[in-house]
Amino acid sequence: MTPRVLPPAPGGRPILVWARTLPPGAEKQLRHLAAQPYVVEHVAAMPDFHVASGVAVGTVFATEHHVVPGALGGDLGCGVSAWRFPLAPRLPGRDKLAQVLSRLADVVPVGDAVHRGRGLTLPAALASPPLSTRKLVHAWERLAPRHLGTLGGGNHFLELDRDAEGHLWLLLHTGSRGVGAAIADHHGRVARALGEGSLPALSTHTEEGAACLEDTQWACRFARANRDAIAARALDVLEDALGVAAEAAPAVDVHHNHVAPEVHGGRALLVHRKGAVGLLAGQRGLIPGSMGTASYVVEGRGEPRAFGSCSHGAGRVLSRSEARARIRPAALEHALRRVVYDRGRIAALVEEAPAAYRDITEVLEDEEDLVRPLVRLTPLAVLKG
Repeated sequence: MTPRVLPPAPGGRPILVWARTLPPGAEKQLRHLAAQPYVVEHVAAMPDFHVASGVAVGTVFATEHHVVPGALGGDLGCGVSAWRFPLAPRLPGRDKLAQVLSRLADVVPVGDAVHRGRGLTLPAALASPPLSTRKLVHAWERLAPRHLGTLGGGNHFLELDRDAEGHLWLLLHTGSRGVGAAIADHHGRVARALGEGSLPALSTHTEEGAACLEDTQWACRFARANRDAIAARALDVLEDALGVAAEAAPAVDVHHNHVAPEVHGGRALLVHRKGAVGLLAGQRGLIPGSMGTASYVVEGRGEPRAFGSCSHGAGRVLSRSEARARIRPAALEHALRRVVYDRGRIAALVEEAPAAYRDITEVLEDEEDLVRPLVRLTPLAVLKG
């Protein structure tokens, strides 16, 4: 769709909206951001846009030399990866899928669970990151080994899907866990004390701003290492159960809560994305639906008005509290009748019910000038955090 343009308020930047509708409170959040003195060009709202604390999920904007900790969310580097298995002789049955989910839950801590004791050995490149404060270094040393290879809760997931050709896919959604939360909290407090604007930003020309950008990038590196560690364990389980090995590298691995130095319109910018994916033209991404609906591997079109961005998922239409109040477990059971999941958690899983999310096909229609769908993935089994 051609984006709607919300005319700027006096002194503010234009707002481009790819969503067919904006939820209550959304325009207010967008206008607040567009009025900040450090924002350049315009603000972009993705099709899965929904209101959240500080900056709405699905927001993309750029600065020249400011980083805005409160615009990135607490789960820095959160993202998705996808691994493809070659064509299997036949799809596993429900009993086999239930066994696979049970084994995955045994080897990958989910929810609030972390590794006991000293945890996992960190990759050498992450063993001693030069974080900006001793407190953050201590937090990294304490948290990183125990949180590496853990899924977390909420909308994080491990999922087994199939495509139209019969290939099986492992989908994974998680982020930087407690490490990223500690880094986000620290720099959020610094920005609130020293930052510019009513949504505080730190100039990268200052020691505090440069440290924020560097520490945030370390959180993103940890998030990717976390996905790699989970995938290594999950792929072992799946290869043993299915009798076939996955392809050697992930077909997709992208962040959707991050700030990235990029060049747009010949300008070096810091592009902030909260709940949005940055894709170069031709680069592959993954847009998950919900635990009961299809996901899509997509190819970026590099649309400059969106800073080369797209949605990160279907996008919530009900908050978690609204989902708990409105969706009955029996309705969720019906929606998931073709998907294997932990039925013992049905009451908690209503927060992640398909009815709590937008229709993924509408989201893709709204961003047809941002991405091109390549592969439709149908869920077979899902392990939620």
